Formats: sequence, structure tokens, C-alpha cells
Amino acid sequence: MSPDLYQVLHRRRDTRGEFTGEEIADDVLRRILDAAHAAPSVGLSQPWDFVLVRNPDTRRAFRDHVQAERSVFAAQLEGERAELFARIKVEGVMESTLGIVVTYDPDRGSPAVLGRHAIADAGLYSVCLAIQNLWLAATAEGLGVGWVSFYKEDVLRRLLDIPSRLRPVAWLCVGPVRHLPETPDLERHGWRNRLPLDDVLHHDRYRARPSR
Repeated sequence: MSPDLYQVLHRRRDTRGEFTGEEIADDVLRRILDAAHAAPSVGLSQPWDFVLVRNPDTRRAFRDHVQAERSVFAAQLEGERAELFARIKVEGVMESTLGIVVTYDPDRGSPAVLGRHAIADAGLYSVCLAIQNLWLAATAEGLGVGWVSFYKEDVLRRLLDIPSRLRPVAWLCVGPVRHLPETPDLERHGWRNRLPLDDVLHHDRYRARPSR
């Protein structure tokens, strides 16, 4: 058993406001990308690509789009929920050192991707495993990562010249941080609490539980 691995798993955070903007050493960036590329994938298709975004104008344009989408979501909220969301930061696009956009190529390994015939989304799951590998490796290196999800995929495609057949799965804000919070932001702000393991654990058959 490696206690360090478990510590990294529990120390990982979705980082927003803690970035310092300092540079990432080339060898460190290479290690976390290599960790992402070592992820398991259906049929060994490795259907991911990584776009490193440093250009400040590109990042600013994406940040502005994210803020517009934040406003769309905020308009759906009322009362206490709206007030709570107003205090939550949803991105660190400009504060982080760089953005890493991870894409999914459904044609990688085609025409016969071993293991994908019954579950079409298996390739997409593979990309998520690469993202998790990157996130854990970055945490082990003392870096923060924030997954931005307030965007329209077509907007990001146009911004980065991503071919229409590829799916942009994540914009990851990556960089050195002042610290990683002990408690996740959404839990700290009272948006939602983490469920205990026993609440999601089943034996032999799925057993429905009262909703929270």
C-alpha cells in the first residue's frame, strides 16, 4: 500500500482562486502530461489530445464566454440559492499559468475499436481517465487544477480551431497555487455536502434510498 497515493487522492481539489500565475517547469509539465497519456483507454485507442493554451488574448476570450454562461445559469436561480452562487468562483482562466484543453477523438483507433461496440461512450470515459491521471499527477507535483465546465463546445471549437468531429471535454486551468483548500469550495460555501460512502454503497443489487 502506498499512503502517498491516498494522500494525493484526498488532497486533490478543483482549484479556482488559489493560483499564483507562476511558471510551471518544463520537466514538471511534461511529467503530468505523460501521466495523462499513460491512462487506460478502450481498445488502446488513446482518443485524447491536449491543447496547451498560453495566449492571453485566447484565454481572455474564453474567460469572457465562461462569464456569460455563468450569467445564464445564475438567471435560473432564485433567493438564497442565487445569493449563494454569487459568492462562488467558477474559473481561474486568467489567474492560472495555462489552460490545457482535453479533446476526444471518436475516430482514433477506428474502424474497429475493441471494447466500444456495446458502450459507445467508452472512448469518452477513457478521456476522463486521462484527465484524472493529469489531475492527480499535478496534485502530487504541488500544482492546482480547475475543470471549467461553463462553456458551449462549439464556441471552444471555434476559439481553438478544433475540428468539428472532435469533442472538447475539458478546459483545465493549471498552475502553481498558494495552497490547496482543506474543504472543496462548494462544500465550504454550503452549496452541497459530500455524501458518506455508505450512502452510495450497494451489495449484489441496487437498492433505492430516499433522496436528499
